[in-house]
Amino acid sequence: MPQVHANSVNLFYETVGDGEPLVLVHGSWNDHTSWQPAIEADLRASFTVVSYDRRGHGESEKVPGQGTRRQDEDDLAALIEELGHAPAHVAGNSFGASVVLGLAASRPELFRSITVHEPPLVGVVADDPESLAQVQPTMISCDAVMDHLRKGEDEQGARLFVEEVALGPGMWDQLPAALRETFVTNAQTWLDEQTDPSWAELDVDGLAACTVPVLLSRGSVSPTWFSKVMDRLAATLPHTQRHTFEGAGHIPHITHPQEYRAALAEFIRSASAGR
Repeated sequence: MPQVHANSVNLFYETVGDGEPLVLVHGSWNDHTSWQPAIEADLRASFTVVSYDRRGHGESEKVPGQGTRRQDEDDLAALIEELGHAPAHVAGNSFGASVVLGLAASRPELFRSITVHEPPLVGVVADDPESLAQVQPTMISCDAVMDHLRKGEDEQGARLFVEEVALGPGMWDQLPAALRETFVTNAQTWLDEQTDPSWAELDVDGLAACTVPVLLSRGSVSPTWFSKVMDRLAATLPHTQRHTFEGAGHIPHITHPQEYRAALAEFIRSASAGR
């Protein structure tokens, strides 16, 4: 079982394909297998694709408490360097996108390009009352999810998260059984993540110094506050493109894999040509 020892934690990873390195960073609740629908011929034929389980997820080492997002950032840096892939193209979803941008703010030399989908970085819009008002319903739902998880009601919490935060009403039952099981298995790790007081913060000044190409994407049916976060990030980063996945929500690499991998591959190719 391939592993990298990073910051006292063993991280499981898989590598397929051949070409420039592309590292995929999953969000909360799931693991590296969430990327499988998107890792098809278009990606594996053009890139060396690395997908890994973040600490506390999947087959990576379980530790007492998930740890901080900064530890996740250090893990990602160690993974890229230990595998000899620096600088790499890196794509992240949700909390994984926050990890990617957090690392880019401190270690931009590790990146060739960055693709992020809907990082929940509400801290970057904390000075905007309109944005905070839009975030409020989501935060109320997250509080309800945490109440379930503190009681050990992991499946109820996972269902509520999927239907009120990530994908919309009725979507839990439409997910494959294996994916629902993964959400339930990683539910307590999401609860641990929420105890990090800086989980939604970002070093905006540091990120402004990151000059690599960045693709910011969102789903057309996602909560509107993600657009506010993306607007602030676009105003911060020197070289950005924007993309909207029509009909998609928070995890387009799962729900709309063909559209996701096409947009990702095209952006990386254009970014590489520009460099």
